[in-house]
Amino acid sequence: MTGDQSIMQFFRQVFGGAWITQGVWVVAELGIADILAKGPQSAEELAEQTHARFDALYRVMRALASVGIFAQDADNRFSLTPISDMLRSDVAGSQRAFAIMMGAEFHTTWGELLHTVRTGEQGFRKGFGMTFFEYMTKHPERHSIYDAAMHGIHGVETGPMLDAYHFEEFRTVADIGGGNGSTLAAILERHTGTQGILFDLPAVAERAHSFIADSGLSGRCRVEGGDFFSSVPEGADAYVMRHVIHDWEDSEAVTILRNCREAMNAGGKVLVVEMVVPPGNEPGFGKWLDLMMMLVGGRERTGEEYRRLFSAAGLKLNRGIPTASDVSILECVQAA
Repeated sequence: MTGDQSIMQFFRQVFGGAWITQGVWVVAELGIADILAKGPQSAEELAEQTHARFDALYRVMRALASVGIFAQDADNRFSLTPISDMLRSDVAGSQRAFAIMMGAEFHTTWGELLHTVRTGEQGFRKGFGMTFFEYMTKHPERHSIYDAAMHGIHGVETGPMLDAYHFEEFRTVADIGGGNGSTLAAILERHTGTQGILFDLPAVAERAHSFIADSGLSGRCRVEGGDFFSSVPEGADAYVMRHVIHDWEDSEAVTILRNCREAMNAGGKVLVVEMVVPPGNEPGFGKWLDLMMMLVGGRERTGEEYRRLFSAAGLKLNRGIPTASDVSILECVQAA
C-alpha cells in the first residue's frame, strides 16, 4: 500500500467511525442483542420483533457484521459476537445504555462542536436549549439511561481503584455525586467496617435508595439528596468524587471541592478519581473525552491543572495514585 493509499485508508476509518456509532445506536435502541441472545435469527425475524423495516434493518446488520459486531452466516442469519454480546442488557459491563446515549443525545451534541469552538457556548445547550443536567432532570427516563451508561463505561475502573487505594482507614466515606451508589457499595462491600454516605441530586438519590437496599447496605449507608454547590453532608473522613469534577469548569469545581473541605472531619481527605491528561503528543483517551466534556460544560485536566484547582479550594494534592485502569486517584488534604 502506498503512502497516499494509507492516508486515504486512515480517513475512511475516521469518517466510518461515526457511521459505526450510529449503526450500534440503532441496534442498541431496538434491543437486537437481547433478542439474539436466544440464538441466530434472520433480519426478517428481527424486524418483526422490533417493528422495524426488514430491508433497512438487514442493511444495518450487514454493515455491522462486516466489522465484527455481529456475524452473518450463509443463510443470512445473524448471531452475536463477543463485541455485540456486550450490547445485551443483562451482562456485566453492558454497553447498551452508553451506545444509546452516544447515538442519540450526544450524536446531536457532537454536531455542535464547531459552534462551541467558535463561540464557547456548550454544544449540548445549543442542540437542546438547556444544559445537560437540566435536560436530565426534566427527562428522568433518560437520566436512568445515563446512570446505566456511566456504570457501563466506568464500571471497569472500580476494581482497580479499590486495589490501588485502601479505604479501611476511614470510618465514614461520603460519595459526592455518587449516582446510583454502585461505587460506594463496592467500597463498603470490600471494607465491612466502613460506613457510607451517598449524596446526589434529590431525584437521583431517590432512585439510589433501592440500589443500596438491594445491596444489603441500608444499615451502613445513608442516602441524602441536595445540591453540592450549596453544601455536602458533614462528618465524613473521606469525600470521594469519581468523574464529578470533570463535569464542571474551574469556578464551579472549586466550589464543590471547597464545600467538601469545609464538611470533612479533622484530618480528612478528598479523593478525586479522574483521568489525568498526559503531556505533549502522548496519546490518551482523556484528550478525546475532554472534547465531549467541553460540549457539556466540563473539562479533563492535566496534573498541574488539578494542583491549581485544589489550591484554589484550600486543598493540597498529597499524592496521585495511578490505577490499572484509565483513572488516577488524587488524594487531597487540607492546605496548611
